[in-house]
Amino acid sequence: MSLCEYTTQKDIRIGSRLLGTLKWGIFAVVLLYMCVILLTEKRYQKKDSIISSVHTKVKGVSDADSRIWDTAEYTIPSPGGSSFFVLTNIIKTENQKEGNCPEFPIPKTICSQDDSCKKGYADPQSNGIQTGKCVQFNSTFKTCEVRAWCPVEFKSTPEPAILGSAENFTVLIKNNIHFAAFNYTTKNILPEYNVTCVYNKATAPLCPIFRLGDILKEAGENFSQVAILGGIMGIEIHWKCNLDRWFHSCHPQYSFRRLDDKVVDERLYPGLNFRFARYYKNQDQTNLRTLIKAYGIRFDIQVYGTGGKFSWFELVMFIGSYLSYFGLATVVIDFLISLYCQSCCSATSGQRYYDERKYEEIPGPCVLTSCQELMFVSFVDQEDIKMVDKKLRKSLQMTIGKIIKRGKMTDNMVLAQLELSSFDGLEELPLYPRSSRKSSAIPSWCQCLKCLPATRFEGQLCCRYQNGECITNSEMFRKLVLQKQALVHILQYNNPLLNRHSITKKQLAECAQKQYVQWRFGSNMDILDFARIPNCCKHEIDNMFNGETCETSLEHADKETKMQSTSAPSSKPLLKQPPL
Repeated sequence: MSLCEYTTQKDIRIGSRLLGTLKWGIFAVVLLYMCVILLTEKRYQKKDSIISSVHTKVKGVSDADSRIWDTAEYTIPSPGGSSFFVLTNIIKTENQKEGNCPEFPIPKTICSQDDSCKKGYADPQSNGIQTGKCVQFNSTFKTCEVRAWCPVEFKSTPEPAILGSAENFTVLIKNNIHFAAFNYTTKNILPEYNVTCVYNKATAPLCPIFRLGDILKEAGENFSQVAILGGIMGIEIHWKCNLDRWFHSCHPQYSFRRLDDKVVDERLYPGLNFRFARYYKNQDQTNLRTLIKAYGIRFDIQVYGTGGKFSWFELVMFIGSYLSYFGLATVVIDFLISLYCQSCCSATSGQRYYDERKYEEIPGPCVLTSCQELMFVSFVDQEDIKMVDKKLRKSLQMTIGKIIKRGKMTDNMVLAQLELSSFDGLEELPLYPRSSRKSSAIPSWCQCLKCLPATRFEGQLCCRYQNGECITNSEMFRKLVLQKQALVHILQYNNPLLNRHSITKKQLAECAQKQYVQWRFGSNMDILDFARIPNCCKHEIDNMFNGETCETSLEHADKETKMQSTSAPSSKPLLKQPPL
Protein backbone atom coordinates (compact mmCIF):
# COMPACT_ATOMS: atom_id res chain seq x y z
CA MET A 1 0.00 0.00 0.00
CA SER A 2 1.34 3.42 -1.00
CA LEU A 3 1.37 6.44 1.29
CA CYS A 4 -0.48 8.38 -1.41
CA GLU A 5 -3.45 5.99 -1.50
CA TYR A 6 -6.83 6.45 0.18
CA THR A 7 -9.01 3.56 1.35
CA THR A 8 -12.77 3.85 1.87
CA GLN A 9 -15.61 1.49 2.69
CA LYS A 10 -17.97 -0.11 0.23
CA ASP A 11 -21.63 0.01 1.28
CA ILE A 12 -24.74 -1.83 0.13
CA ARG A 13 -27.71 0.38 -0.78
CA ILE A 14 -31.07 -1.26 0.02
CA GLY A 15 -34.18 0.12 -1.67
CA SER A 16 -36.78 0.20 1.12
CA ARG A 17 -39.09 3.02 2.23
CA LEU A 18 -39.43 1.53 5.71
CA LEU A 19 -35.69 1.18 6.31
CA GLY A 20 -34.99 4.57 4.70
CA THR A 21 -37.56 6.28 6.91
CA LEU A 22 -36.15 4.53 9.98
CA LYS A 23 -32.60 5.59 9.07
CA TRP A 24 -33.49 9.25 8.66
CA GLY A 25 -35.62 9.12 11.81
CA ILE A 26 -32.64 7.89 13.83
CA PHE A 27 -30.42 10.51 12.19
CA ALA A 28 -32.92 13.23 13.15
CA VAL A 29 -33.09 12.07 16.79
CA VAL A 30 -29.29 11.91 17.08
CA LEU A 31 -28.91 15.33 15.46
CA LEU A 32 -31.53 16.85 17.77
CA TYR A 33 -29.89 15.31 20.84
CA MET A 34 -26.47 16.55 19.71
CA CYS A 35 -27.79 20.11 19.23
CA VAL A 36 -29.48 20.12 22.65
CA ILE A 37 -26.29 18.95 24.40
CA LEU A 38 -24.20 21.39 22.39
CA LEU A 39 -26.31 24.40 23.41
CA THR A 40 -27.37 23.51 26.97
CA GLU A 41 -23.96 22.32 28.16
CA LYS A 42 -22.02 24.74 25.91
CA ARG A 43 -19.81 21.97 24.60
CA TYR A 44 -18.42 24.38 22.02
CA GLN A 45 -16.51 26.22 24.75
CA LYS A 46 -13.09 25.73 26.24
CA LYS A 47 -13.44 25.27 30.02
CA ASP A 48 -11.21 26.48 32.84
CA SER A 49 -11.44 25.90 36.61
CA ILE A 50 -11.75 28.76 39.05
CA ILE A 51 -9.07 30.36 41.25
CA SER A 52 -10.67 32.04 44.28
CA SER A 53 -9.92 34.13 47.37
CA VAL A 54 -12.39 34.92 50.19
CA HIS A 55 -12.47 37.61 52.86
CA THR A 56 -15.27 38.07 55.44
CA LYS A 57 -16.42 40.77 57.88
CA VAL A 58 -19.08 40.14 60.56
CA LYS A 59 -21.07 43.05 61.95
CA GLY A 60 -23.47 43.29 64.93
CA VAL A 61 -23.77 44.25 68.63
CA SER A 62 -25.67 42.41 71.38
CA ASP A 63 -26.41 43.00 75.09
CA ALA A 64 -26.31 39.59 76.84
CA ASP A 65 -25.11 38.14 80.13
CA SER A 66 -24.87 41.61 81.66
CA ARG A 67 -22.33 42.82 79.10
CA ILE A 68 -22.02 44.25 75.60
CA TRP A 69 -20.89 41.83 72.91
CA ASP A 70 -19.36 43.41 69.82
CA THR A 71 -17.41 42.02 66.86
CA ALA A 72 -14.19 41.62 68.84
CA GLU A 73 -16.03 39.57 71.49
CA TYR A 74 -17.96 36.98 69.45
CA THR A 75 -15.98 36.70 66.18
CA ILE A 76 -12.98 34.39 66.00
CA PRO A 77 -11.29 34.29 62.57
CA SER A 78 -10.26 30.98 61.09
CA PRO A 79 -6.58 30.46 60.13
CA GLY A 80 -7.73 29.16 56.74
CA GLY A 81 -9.28 32.46 55.67
CA SER A 82 -12.30 30.90 53.94
CA SER A 83 -14.32 30.42 57.13
CA PHE A 84 -15.29 32.37 60.28
CA PHE A 85 -16.62 31.47 63.73
CA VAL A 86 -19.46 33.30 65.54
CA LEU A 87 -19.80 32.63 69.30
CA THR A 88 -23.42 31.90 70.36
CA ASN A 89 -23.20 30.31 73.84
CA ILE A 90 -20.61 30.19 76.68
CA ILE A 91 -19.81 28.54 80.00
CA LYS A 92 -17.70 31.02 81.98
CA THR A 93 -15.66 30.09 85.08
CA GLU A 94 -14.13 33.20 86.68
CA ASN A 95 -11.33 33.80 89.21
CA GLN A 96 -9.58 30.47 88.72
CA LYS A 97 -6.20 30.01 90.36
CA GLU A 98 -3.86 27.04 90.72
CA GLY A 99 -4.49 24.88 93.81
CA ASN A 100 -6.28 21.80 95.20
CA CYS A 101 -10.05 21.46 94.90
CA PRO A 102 -12.72 18.76 94.44
CA GLU A 103 -13.27 17.48 90.89
CA PHE A 104 -16.59 18.02 89.12
CA PRO A 105 -18.84 15.03 89.95
CA ILE A 106 -19.02 12.46 87.13
CA PRO A 107 -19.19 8.65 87.49
CA LYS A 108 -15.38 8.36 87.29
CA THR A 109 -14.66 11.01 89.94
CA ILE A 110 -17.38 10.30 92.57
CA CYS A 111 -15.84 8.55 95.60
CA SER A 112 -16.62 7.50 99.17
CA GLN A 113 -13.11 7.16 100.62
CA ASP A 114 -9.50 7.89 99.74
CA ASP A 115 -8.89 4.40 98.37
CA SER A 116 -11.14 5.27 95.41
CA CYS A 117 -8.72 8.00 94.30
CA LYS A 118 -5.29 7.32 92.79
CA LYS A 119 -2.55 9.83 93.48
CA GLY A 120 -0.95 11.23 90.32
CA TYR A 121 -3.68 9.88 88.01
CA ALA A 122 -4.98 12.22 85.29
CA ASP A 123 -7.99 11.12 83.29
CA PRO A 124 -8.37 12.68 79.79
CA GLN A 125 -11.83 13.90 80.84
CA SER A 126 -10.55 15.32 84.16
CA ASN A 127 -9.76 18.94 85.00
CA GLY A 128 -6.52 18.13 86.88
CA ILE A 129 -4.25 15.56 88.54
CA GLN A 130 -5.65 13.53 91.48
CA THR A 131 -3.98 13.97 94.89
CA GLY A 132 -5.28 10.67 96.29
CA LYS A 133 -7.84 12.26 98.66
CA CYS A 134 -11.63 12.01 98.61
CA VAL A 135 -13.19 15.36 99.64
CA GLN A 136 -16.68 16.83 99.86
CA PHE A 137 -17.84 18.56 96.66
CA ASN A 138 -21.27 19.58 98.04
CA SER A 139 -23.86 18.27 100.43
CA THR A 140 -24.67 15.41 98.06
CA PHE A 141 -21.41 14.19 96.47
CA LYS A 142 -17.83 13.50 97.48
CA THR A 143 -15.28 13.57 94.65
CA CYS A 144 -11.57 13.00 94.25
CA GLU A 145 -9.42 16.01 94.99
CA VAL A 146 -7.33 17.30 92.05
CA ARG A 147 -4.53 19.79 91.61
CA ALA A 148 -5.89 22.14 88.94
CA TRP A 149 -7.19 25.61 88.20
CA CYS A 150 -9.80 26.01 90.91
CA PRO A 151 -12.71 26.13 91.05
CA VAL A 152 -13.15 23.62 88.21
CA GLU A 153 -15.46 24.28 85.31
CA PHE A 154 -19.19 23.75 85.85
CA LYS A 155 -20.38 21.69 82.87
CA SER A 156 -23.99 22.73 82.38
CA THR A 157 -24.78 24.34 79.00
CA PRO A 158 -27.09 27.36 79.23
CA GLU A 159 -30.44 27.16 77.47
CA PRO A 160 -31.45 29.19 75.57
CA ALA A 161 -28.14 30.31 74.12
CA ILE A 162 -26.66 33.43 75.69
CA LEU A 163 -26.04 35.01 72.28
CA GLY A 164 -29.23 33.84 70.61
CA SER A 165 -29.62 37.33 69.17
CA ALA A 166 -26.61 36.64 66.93
CA GLU A 167 -29.03 35.56 64.22
CA ASN A 168 -29.45 39.27 63.42
CA PHE A 169 -25.72 39.72 62.81
CA THR A 170 -24.62 40.15 59.20
CA VAL A 171 -21.53 39.03 57.32
CA LEU A 172 -19.99 40.60 54.23
CA ILE A 173 -18.34 38.04 51.94
CA LYS A 174 -15.76 39.35 49.48
CA ASN A 175 -14.97 36.80 46.80
CA ASN A 176 -12.47 37.47 44.01
CA ILE A 177 -12.10 34.90 41.22
CA HIS A 178 -9.71 34.46 38.31
CA PHE A 179 -9.67 32.25 35.19
CA ALA A 180 -6.04 31.86 34.19
CA ALA A 181 -6.76 30.36 30.75
CA PHE A 182 -8.70 33.47 29.70
CA ASN A 183 -6.88 36.06 31.88
CA TYR A 184 -10.24 37.10 33.32
CA THR A 185 -10.79 38.44 36.87
CA THR A 186 -13.97 39.57 38.63
CA LYS A 187 -15.58 39.75 42.09
CA ASN A 188 -18.97 39.17 43.68
CA ILE A 189 -19.47 42.80 44.81
CA LEU A 190 -21.36 44.60 42.05
CA PRO A 191 -21.63 48.41 41.74
CA GLU A 192 -25.43 48.39 42.02
CA TYR A 193 -25.32 46.90 45.54
CA ASN A 194 -24.38 49.15 48.45
CA VAL A 195 -23.70 48.49 52.15
CA THR A 196 -27.41 48.62 53.04
CA CYS A 197 -28.52 45.60 51.02
CA VAL A 198 -29.19 42.18 52.56
CA TYR A 199 -29.24 38.94 50.61
CA ASN A 200 -32.65 37.64 49.59
CA LYS A 201 -33.09 34.72 47.25
CA ALA A 202 -35.94 36.40 45.39
CA THR A 203 -35.35 40.17 45.62
CA ALA A 204 -31.56 40.49 46.08
CA PRO A 205 -29.90 37.23 44.94
CA LEU A 206 -26.54 38.89 44.18
CA CYS A 207 -26.14 40.93 47.40
CA PRO A 208 -22.90 39.88 49.21
CA ILE A 209 -24.22 40.76 52.71
CA PHE A 210 -25.94 37.90 54.54
CA ARG A 211 -27.97 37.78 57.75
CA LEU A 212 -26.85 34.78 59.85
CA GLY A 213 -30.39 33.77 60.71
CA ASP A 214 -31.31 33.78 56.99
CA ILE A 215 -28.36 31.52 56.19
CA LEU A 216 -29.61 28.82 58.59
CA LYS A 217 -33.19 29.35 57.44
CA GLU A 218 -32.22 28.75 53.79
CA ALA A 219 -30.50 25.53 54.92
CA GLY A 220 -33.65 24.37 56.75
CA GLU A 221 -32.26 24.91 60.28
CA ASN A 222 -33.45 26.82 63.37
CA PHE A 223 -30.84 29.32 64.56
CA SER A 224 -32.01 29.28 68.22
CA GLN A 225 -31.59 25.49 68.42
CA VAL A 226 -28.22 25.35 66.65
CA ALA A 227 -26.87 28.22 68.76
CA ILE A 228 -27.08 26.18 72.01
CA LEU A 229 -24.44 23.57 71.11
CA GLY A 230 -23.05 25.09 67.95
CA GLY A 231 -22.64 23.64 64.48
CA ILE A 232 -20.98 23.94 61.07
CA MET A 233 -22.71 25.63 58.15
CA GLY A 234 -21.62 25.68 54.51
CA ILE A 235 -21.95 28.74 52.27
CA GLU A 236 -21.51 27.60 48.67
CA ILE A 237 -20.68 30.12 45.96
CA HIS A 238 -21.11 28.71 42.49
CA TRP A 239 -19.71 30.58 39.49
CA LYS A 240 -20.92 29.52 36.04
CA CYS A 241 -19.36 32.04 33.69
CA ASN A 242 -19.99 32.43 29.99
CA LEU A 243 -17.16 34.61 28.69
CA ASP A 244 -18.34 34.82 25.07
CA ARG A 245 -18.76 38.38 23.86
CA TRP A 246 -22.27 37.85 22.55
CA PHE A 247 -23.63 36.11 25.69
CA HIS A 248 -21.35 37.37 28.45
CA SER A 249 -22.54 36.38 31.93
CA CYS A 250 -20.50 35.86 35.09
CA HIS A 251 -22.44 36.13 38.38
CA PRO A 252 -22.32 34.02 41.56
CA GLN A 253 -25.10 31.77 42.82
CA TYR A 254 -25.36 31.24 46.59
CA SER A 255 -26.61 28.14 48.38
CA PHE A 256 -26.48 26.98 52.01
CA ARG A 257 -26.44 23.66 53.86
CA ARG A 258 -25.45 22.21 57.22
CA LEU A 259 -22.22 20.21 57.28
CA ASP A 260 -22.03 18.64 60.77
CA ASP A 261 -24.07 15.90 62.43
CA LYS A 262 -27.52 17.06 63.53
CA VAL A 263 -28.03 14.34 66.15
CA VAL A 264 -27.98 15.79 69.67
CA ASP A 265 -26.30 13.02 71.69
CA GLU A 266 -23.48 13.53 74.17
CA ARG A 267 -21.87 10.26 73.10
CA LEU A 268 -21.46 11.62 69.58
CA TYR A 269 -20.01 14.97 70.69
CA PRO A 270 -22.61 17.13 68.96
CA GLY A 271 -22.21 20.74 67.92
CA LEU A 272 -19.00 22.76 67.94
CA ASN A 273 -17.15 24.21 70.96
CA PHE A 274 -13.68 25.01 72.26
CA ARG A 275 -12.10 26.58 75.37
CA PHE A 276 -9.89 29.60 75.86
CA ALA A 277 -8.74 31.59 78.92
CA ARG A 278 -8.04 35.22 79.75
CA TYR A 279 -5.27 35.72 82.33
CA TYR A 280 -4.68 38.59 84.78
CA LYS A 281 -3.04 39.24 88.18
CA ASN A 282 -4.72 39.98 91.49
CA GLN A 283 -3.61 42.77 93.81
CA ASP A 284 -1.35 40.34 95.65
CA GLN A 285 0.23 39.39 92.26
CA THR A 286 -1.51 36.03 92.23
CA ASN A 287 -2.11 34.63 88.74
CA LEU A 288 -5.81 34.35 88.00
CA ARG A 289 -7.76 33.55 84.87
CA THR A 290 -11.28 33.43 83.44
CA LEU A 291 -12.02 30.14 81.60
CA ILE A 292 -14.53 30.35 78.78
CA LYS A 293 -16.03 27.31 77.03
CA ALA A 294 -17.31 28.78 73.77
CA TYR A 295 -20.10 27.31 71.64
CA GLY A 296 -20.77 28.75 68.23
CA ILE A 297 -21.38 28.29 64.55
CA ARG A 298 -18.55 27.99 62.05
CA PHE A 299 -19.33 29.12 58.54
CA ASP A 300 -17.23 27.43 55.83
CA ILE A 301 -17.26 29.22 52.47
CA GLN A 302 -16.84 26.89 49.50
CA VAL A 303 -16.23 28.42 46.08
CA TYR A 304 -16.36 26.35 42.91
CA GLY A 305 -17.27 26.82 39.28
CA THR A 306 -16.00 26.95 35.71
CA GLY A 307 -15.59 29.52 32.99
CA GLY A 308 -16.07 28.85 29.30
CA LYS A 309 -15.21 30.61 26.07
CA PHE A 310 -15.90 29.66 22.45
CA SER A 311 -13.24 27.45 20.85
CA TRP A 312 -13.23 26.02 17.32
CA PHE A 313 -11.13 23.10 18.53
CA GLU A 314 -13.68 22.10 21.18
CA LEU A 315 -16.54 22.42 18.66
CA VAL A 316 -14.80 20.16 16.14
CA MET A 317 -13.92 17.62 18.85
CA PHE A 318 -17.53 17.52 20.06
CA ILE A 319 -18.95 17.03 16.57
CA GLY A 320 -16.37 14.35 15.82
CA SER A 321 -17.15 12.42 19.01
CA TYR A 322 -20.91 12.51 18.39
CA LEU A 323 -20.69 11.42 14.74
CA SER A 324 -20.30 7.85 15.98
CA TYR A 325 -23.88 7.97 17.27
CA PHE A 326 -25.10 8.04 13.67
CA GLY A 327 -23.90 4.44 13.51
CA LEU A 328 -26.91 3.50 15.65
CA ALA A 329 -28.96 3.50 12.45
CA THR A 330 -26.77 0.76 11.00
CA VAL A 331 -26.95 -1.32 14.19
CA VAL A 332 -30.76 -1.03 14.44
CA ILE A 333 -31.41 -1.72 10.75
CA ASP A 334 -29.03 -4.69 10.65
CA PHE A 335 -30.80 -6.10 13.69
CA LEU A 336 -34.19 -5.70 12.02
CA ILE A 337 -32.92 -7.38 8.86
CA SER A 338 -31.68 -10.30 10.96
CA LEU A 339 -35.30 -10.77 12.09
CA TYR A 340 -36.54 -10.73 8.48
CA CYS A 341 -36.97 -14.49 8.28
CA GLN A 342 -37.35 -17.45 10.60
CA SER A 343 -34.54 -19.54 9.16
CA CYS A 344 -31.36 -17.80 8.02
CA CYS A 345 -30.02 -21.10 6.66
CA SER A 346 -32.84 -21.47 4.13
CA ALA A 347 -31.92 -21.22 0.43
CA THR A 348 -34.63 -18.56 -0.05
CA SER A 349 -33.92 -16.67 3.18
CA GLY A 350 -34.04 -12.87 2.99
CA GLN A 351 -31.21 -12.71 5.51
CA ARG A 352 -29.06 -14.95 3.33
CA TYR A 353 -29.78 -12.76 0.31
CA TYR A 354 -28.66 -9.70 2.31
CA ASP A 355 -25.55 -11.39 3.76
CA GLU A 356 -24.32 -12.66 0.41
CA ARG A 357 -24.28 -9.11 -0.94
CA LYS A 358 -22.92 -7.41 2.12
CA TYR A 359 -20.20 -9.83 3.23
CA GLU A 360 -17.41 -11.48 1.28
CA GLU A 361 -16.11 -14.65 2.87
CA ILE A 362 -12.47 -15.64 2.54
CA PRO A 363 -10.72 -18.61 4.13
CA GLY A 364 -8.79 -17.95 7.29
CA PRO A 365 -5.12 -18.88 7.76
CA CYS A 366 -4.25 -22.35 8.98
CA VAL A 367 -0.91 -21.35 10.54
CA LEU A 368 -0.56 -18.31 12.81
CA THR A 369 2.91 -18.89 14.22
CA SER A 370 4.88 -17.69 11.19
CA CYS A 371 4.39 -16.02 7.81
CA GLN A 372 4.34 -18.72 5.12
CA GLU A 373 3.85 -18.63 1.36
CA LEU A 374 0.20 -18.85 0.30
CA MET A 375 -0.73 -21.19 -2.57
CA PHE A 376 -4.00 -22.23 -4.24
CA VAL A 377 -4.32 -25.51 -6.12
CA SER A 378 -7.04 -26.74 -8.52
CA PHE A 379 -7.38 -30.34 -9.70
CA VAL A 380 -9.33 -31.18 -12.85
CA ASP A 381 -11.08 -34.08 -11.14
CA GLN A 382 -12.21 -32.04 -8.08
CA GLU A 383 -14.81 -29.29 -7.93
CA ASP A 384 -13.34 -27.11 -5.18
CA ILE A 385 -10.00 -25.37 -4.70
CA LYS A 386 -7.38 -26.26 -2.10
CA MET A 387 -5.58 -23.56 -0.10
CA VAL A 388 -2.12 -24.26 1.37
CA ASP A 389 -0.51 -21.72 3.72
CA LYS A 390 2.01 -23.78 5.63
CA LYS A 391 5.60 -24.73 5.04
CA LEU A 392 5.89 -27.60 2.57
CA ARG A 393 7.58 -30.71 3.93
CA LYS A 394 6.56 -32.86 0.96
CA SER A 395 5.21 -32.34 -2.56
CA LEU A 396 2.50 -29.75 -3.05
CA GLN A 397 0.44 -32.55 -4.63
CA MET A 398 0.29 -34.51 -1.36
CA THR A 399 0.07 -31.58 1.09
CA ILE A 400 -3.26 -31.30 2.93
CA GLY A 401 -4.92 -27.87 2.68
CA LYS A 402 -8.20 -26.07 3.32
CA ILE A 403 -11.04 -26.47 0.80
CA ILE A 404 -12.70 -23.28 -0.57
CA LYS A 405 -15.35 -22.59 -3.24
CA ARG A 406 -14.54 -21.77 -6.85
CA GLY A 407 -15.42 -18.37 -8.34
CA LYS A 408 -16.99 -17.45 -11.70
CA MET A 409 -15.38 -16.81 -15.11
CA THR A 410 -13.86 -13.43 -16.01
CA ASP A 411 -14.34 -11.22 -19.05
CA ASN A 412 -11.20 -12.59 -20.72
CA MET A 413 -12.66 -16.08 -20.54
CA VAL A 414 -15.81 -14.81 -22.29
CA LEU A 415 -13.63 -13.45 -25.08
CA ALA A 416 -11.91 -16.80 -25.45
CA GLN A 417 -15.28 -18.58 -25.57
CA LEU A 418 -16.39 -16.30 -28.42
CA GLU A 419 -13.28 -17.33 -30.32
CA LEU A 420 -14.33 -21.00 -29.93
CA SER A 421 -17.69 -20.37 -31.57
CA SER A 422 -16.21 -21.27 -34.96
CA PHE A 423 -15.79 -24.90 -33.87
CA ASP A 424 -18.63 -27.38 -33.98
CA GLY A 425 -17.85 -29.04 -30.67
CA LEU A 426 -15.25 -29.94 -28.09
CA GLU A 427 -14.35 -33.28 -26.68
CA GLU A 428 -15.05 -33.82 -23.02
CA LEU A 429 -12.06 -34.60 -20.82
CA PRO A 430 -12.26 -38.24 -19.61
CA LEU A 431 -12.22 -38.42 -15.81
CA TYR A 432 -12.02 -42.19 -15.39
CA PRO A 433 -8.80 -43.71 -13.88
CA ARG A 434 -6.05 -45.11 -16.07
CA SER A 435 -5.39 -48.83 -16.20
CA SER A 436 -1.76 -48.54 -17.27
CA ARG A 437 1.09 -48.43 -14.78
CA LYS A 438 3.46 -45.57 -14.26
CA SER A 439 6.91 -45.59 -15.80
CA SER A 440 9.91 -45.32 -13.53
CA ALA A 441 10.72 -41.97 -15.14
CA ILE A 442 7.38 -40.52 -14.03
CA PRO A 443 7.46 -38.87 -10.54
CA SER A 444 5.51 -40.65 -7.82
CA TRP A 445 3.29 -37.65 -7.22
CA CYS A 446 2.22 -37.45 -10.91
CA GLN A 447 -1.24 -38.85 -11.73
CA CYS A 448 -1.49 -37.90 -15.43
CA LEU A 449 1.81 -39.43 -16.65
CA LYS A 450 2.94 -36.17 -18.29
CA CYS A 451 4.69 -34.36 -15.40
CA LEU A 452 8.47 -33.92 -15.36
CA PRO A 453 10.64 -34.33 -12.24
CA ALA A 454 10.97 -31.21 -10.04
CA THR A 455 13.37 -30.56 -7.17
CA ARG A 456 11.28 -27.97 -5.30
CA PHE A 457 8.14 -29.05 -3.47
CA GLU A 458 6.23 -26.10 -4.98
CA GLY A 459 6.78 -27.49 -8.48
CA GLN A 460 5.62 -31.03 -7.61
CA LEU A 461 2.01 -30.57 -8.62
CA CYS A 462 -0.11 -32.54 -11.11
CA CYS A 463 -3.31 -31.46 -12.87
CA ARG A 464 -5.19 -34.40 -11.36
CA TYR A 465 -5.65 -35.57 -7.78
CA GLN A 466 -6.24 -39.18 -8.83
CA ASN A 467 -5.05 -41.29 -11.75
CA GLY A 468 -6.55 -40.14 -15.06
CA GLU A 469 -6.15 -38.36 -18.42
CA CYS A 470 -4.00 -35.22 -18.44
CA ILE A 471 -5.83 -31.96 -18.97
CA THR A 472 -3.28 -30.94 -21.62
CA ASN A 473 -4.64 -33.72 -23.87
CA SER A 474 -8.10 -32.16 -23.97
CA GLU A 475 -9.31 -30.00 -26.85
CA MET A 476 -10.63 -27.50 -24.24
CA PHE A 477 -7.07 -26.90 -23.02
CA ARG A 478 -5.79 -26.41 -26.57
CA LYS A 479 -8.55 -23.95 -27.51
CA LEU A 480 -8.67 -21.97 -24.23
CA VAL A 481 -4.98 -21.94 -23.33
CA LEU A 482 -2.81 -22.77 -26.33
CA GLN A 483 -4.71 -21.17 -29.26
CA LYS A 484 -2.47 -18.30 -30.35
CA GLN A 485 -5.11 -16.28 -32.19
CA ALA A 486 -7.32 -16.24 -29.05
CA LEU A 487 -4.37 -15.11 -26.94
CA VAL A 488 -3.64 -12.31 -29.39
CA HIS A 489 -7.26 -11.13 -29.19
CA ILE A 490 -7.08 -11.17 -25.38
CA LEU A 491 -3.87 -9.13 -25.35
CA GLN A 492 -5.39 -6.60 -27.77
CA TYR A 493 -8.60 -6.56 -25.72
CA ASN A 494 -6.59 -5.51 -22.68
CA ASN A 495 -4.51 -3.03 -24.72
CA PRO A 496 -6.27 -1.85 -27.95
CA LEU A 497 -3.13 0.02 -29.08
CA LEU A 498 -0.96 -3.10 -29.03
CA ASN A 499 0.52 -4.07 -32.42
CA ARG A 500 0.03 -7.77 -32.99
CA HIS A 501 3.39 -8.08 -34.77
CA SER A 502 5.18 -6.68 -31.70
CA ILE A 503 3.81 -9.35 -29.37
CA THR A 504 6.62 -11.43 -27.87
CA LYS A 505 6.72 -15.10 -26.99
CA LYS A 506 6.96 -14.18 -23.33
CA GLN A 507 3.73 -12.21 -23.53
CA LEU A 508 1.94 -15.14 -25.19
CA ALA A 509 3.24 -17.55 -22.55
CA GLU A 510 2.18 -15.27 -19.69
CA CYS A 511 -1.25 -14.77 -21.28
CA ALA A 512 -1.64 -18.53 -21.69
CA GLN A 513 -0.81 -19.06 -18.01
CA LYS A 514 -3.36 -16.42 -17.00
CA GLN A 515 -5.96 -18.11 -19.24
CA TYR A 516 -5.38 -21.40 -17.49
CA VAL A 517 -5.56 -19.80 -14.03
CA GLN A 518 -8.79 -17.94 -14.85
CA TRP A 519 -10.27 -21.07 -16.37
CA ARG A 520 -9.49 -23.31 -13.41
CA PHE A 521 -9.73 -20.85 -10.49
CA GLY A 522 -12.51 -18.44 -11.47
CA SER A 523 -12.71 -14.66 -11.00
CA ASN A 524 -11.44 -14.28 -7.43
CA MET A 525 -8.47 -11.95 -7.92
CA ASP A 526 -7.08 -12.79 -4.48
CA ILE A 527 -6.86 -16.42 -5.52
CA LEU A 528 -5.51 -15.67 -9.02
CA ASP A 529 -2.44 -13.94 -7.61
CA PHE A 530 -1.49 -17.01 -5.58
CA ALA A 531 -2.63 -19.79 -7.92
CA ARG A 532 -0.20 -22.59 -8.80
CA ILE A 533 -0.04 -24.04 -12.34
CA PRO A 534 0.44 -27.83 -12.54
CA ASN A 535 3.79 -29.13 -13.70
CA CYS A 536 2.37 -30.74 -16.84
CA CYS A 537 0.49 -27.61 -17.93
CA LYS A 538 3.44 -25.31 -17.34
CA HIS A 539 5.75 -27.46 -19.46
CA GLU A 540 3.13 -27.71 -22.20
CA ILE A 541 2.84 -23.91 -22.36
CA ASP A 542 6.63 -23.47 -22.36
CA ASN A 543 7.06 -25.98 -25.19
CA MET A 544 4.31 -24.32 -27.22
CA PHE A 545 5.56 -20.74 -27.12
CA ASN A 546 9.31 -21.13 -26.70
CA GLY A 547 9.84 -23.52 -29.60
CA GLU A 548 9.22 -21.08 -32.47
CA THR A 549 9.42 -17.38 -33.19
CA CYS A 550 6.53 -15.09 -32.47
CA GLU A 551 6.06 -14.04 -36.14
CA THR A 552 5.98 -17.64 -37.37
CA SER A 553 3.43 -18.65 -34.73
CA LEU A 554 1.15 -15.72 -35.58
CA GLU A 555 1.26 -16.45 -39.34
CA HIS A 556 0.50 -20.07 -38.65
CA ALA A 557 -2.41 -19.05 -36.43
CA ASP A 558 -3.86 -16.78 -39.15
CA LYS A 559 -3.69 -19.53 -41.79
CA GLU A 560 -5.30 -22.03 -39.44
CA THR A 561 -8.14 -19.62 -38.67
CA LYS A 562 -8.82 -18.86 -42.33
CA MET A 563 -8.92 -22.56 -43.25
CA GLN A 564 -11.38 -23.30 -40.47
CA SER A 565 -13.62 -20.37 -41.43
CA THR A 566 -13.80 -21.44 -45.14
CA SER A 567 -14.37 -25.13 -44.44
CA ALA A 568 -17.00 -24.74 -41.73
CA PRO A 569 -18.67 -21.32 -41.74
CA SER A 570 -20.36 -20.32 -38.53
CA SER A 571 -23.51 -18.35 -37.94
CA LYS A 572 -21.58 -16.19 -35.47
CA PRO A 573 -18.85 -13.93 -36.85
CA LEU A 574 -15.35 -14.07 -35.43
CA LEU A 575 -13.97 -11.14 -33.50
CA LYS A 576 -12.40 -8.59 -35.79
CA GLN A 577 -8.98 -7.17 -35.15
CA PRO A 578 -9.28 -3.69 -33.70
CA PRO A 579 -7.74 -0.95 -35.82
CA LEU A 580 -4.18 -0.04 -34.86
